[in-house]
Amino acid sequence: MKILARHLTVDLFNCKNSKLKDSKQINEAIEEIQEQFHFTPINSCSEQLDEHHYAIMLLFREGHIVLHIYTELKYVAIDIFLCQEQAEPERIAQAMRNFFKPDKIKSTLLKRGSFGTPKDIRPKVKTRVAPLRKIHNTGAKVLRVLARRNRS
Repeated sequence: MKILARHLTVDLFNCKNSKLKDSKQINEAIEEIQEQFHFTPINSCSEQLDEHHYAIMLLFREGHIVLHIYTELKYVAIDIFLCQEQAEPERIAQAMRNFFKPDKIKSTLLKRGSFGTPKDIRPKVKTRVAPLRKIHNTGAKVLRVLARRNRS
């Protein structure tokens, strides 16, 4: 199995609100992370999407980091995408957790890339179907119980 990249999504809940509202401080923290991990910057931007929601994106040669910050909810959604087989996006996420200091964290790591032959990468679908007779019998039992209750 060859992994071309690693993509980590992180949800930070109930973050310190003072840091959430200071986009300058957040941009400085992201720049420090970029320097700490020796990323080669390409571009960055910050955009206020509405009164309580803004996004920050850092694009670098090794991947990208995107943050969506919801100040009113004290919530930060982070995507860290690193284009290296041995990348460790968890280390970047840890630096961001230290900055935002959330009460609760949810993260998901995806391994992106070529996972073998076309047969190997087909989506796996598992469907469970209850037999129609069983559903019919259950419905009949419910109707009998209701009928008995109505007679009482």
